[in-house]
Amino acid sequence: MSFTYEAVGATRENLAACPPGFHPLHVRTRIGEGQEVFRRAAEAVLTWELHRALGVGIDTTADRAAPGVDVTVTLAGLIKAPCRIVWTAEESRRAGWAYGTLAGHPESGEEAFVVDRTGDGTVWLTVAAFSRPAKWYTRAGGAAARGLQHAYARRCGAVLRRLCADPEPEF
Repeated sequence: MSFTYEAVGATRENLAACPPGFHPLHVRTRIGEGQEVFRRAAEAVLTWELHRALGVGIDTTADRAAPGVDVTVTLAGLIKAPCRIVWTAEESRRAGWAYGTLAGHPESGEEAFVVDRTGDGTVWLTVAAFSRPAKWYTRAGGAAARGLQHAYARRCGAVLRRLCADPEPEF
């Protein structure tokens, strides 16, 4: 199965990449500070823990994101969104991946989930995408569908922040 768009991998070097005819999405959320927060956040993103904690269905045969791995995301038990990982990063200050849409996905485009640690130690999650409708219901949804994408990206940040929070001390 091939990708439903031409600019495969465009988010790898430029998270703000948005080919003509697509809608951009770029949401950056502060997760916390320090190497341990970065390590936990990176692991949660790379192992699908973030997505499972969001409550979306993740169907994949791989335990970790890796180029070429097929992933089907299921929303509300109804909408199936087949994707394929196009790139991953596991670096000392940057970790994440992007998937591209395959036939049957309600959108056409690419979405990246990247954790980075800046020079001052702050850990951020960036959810970046470019997309356009591929199904009648996403075309009909117009701006509302794009609003849902932004809400989903903001929720990713909130959930990852919670997953990486220091556990309460036990007494």
